[in-house]
Amino acid sequence: MEQIVKLHPQERIRQDGEVIAAIYRNLGPAAAGQMVSRALGELALSMAGLAAQVRQHDLNDLGRQMQKLRAMADNLGMTSLALVAMDARGCLERCDGTAFAAVWARLLRVAERSLRPDQDFADLSG
Repeated sequence: MEQIVKLHPQERIRQDGEVIAAIYRNLGPAAAGQMVSRALGELALSMAGLAAQVRQHDLNDLGRQMQKLRAMADNLGMTSLALVAMDARGCLERCDGTAFAAVWARLLRVAERSLRPDQDFADLSG
């Protein structure tokens, strides 16, 4: 009798807290809070758009969108999200559908953890 084990991968989320700290130092708390909230909203919308494209198997321009996602994540110090977005782009460039599927699943996990409403950017450095 075969035993099936369901794996529950957990990603370690790395963020550079200095990026957010610099934004707050440069803009002040009120303006920085608004800017970071707006940027997080745009990043979440970008991920939703990418997810819709992937569900529809529309890979046109997806590599460029992954590059845009990487830049957005970098601007917020979301190191893990930026790196995985670039890995996904690399899979697309190599036309490796199997690898893309695996990396896409990882990107979704990382994005979900990175964009949690209770995420505290200032405390997550590394």
